[in-house]
Amino acid sequence: MDPDTMFASSSVPRHLVRGVLGLAALVLAFALIPVWGPLMLLLAPVGVVLLRGCPTCWALGLVQTRAVCRARAVGPTDAR
Repeated sequence: MDPDTMFASSSVPRHLVRGVLGLAALVLAFALIPVWGPLMLLLAPVGVVLLRGCPTCWALGLVQTRAVCRARAVGPTDAR
């Protein structure tokens, strides 16, 4: 994978699903501490892995994924 597409996924829908699951895991990790205790903090690393870092990294990946998918749809360009 090129360095400028380090955070990109194979498709935009897949990237959006990863984002929703990752953010949900992070929110639940901290929101459920009063109910389940510190055990819920085990969800935090799951959220970070799904987001491939922080939410900013995920957003950067979304932009990269859209660019890669758009480039694939247009097809190869002749660079003469």
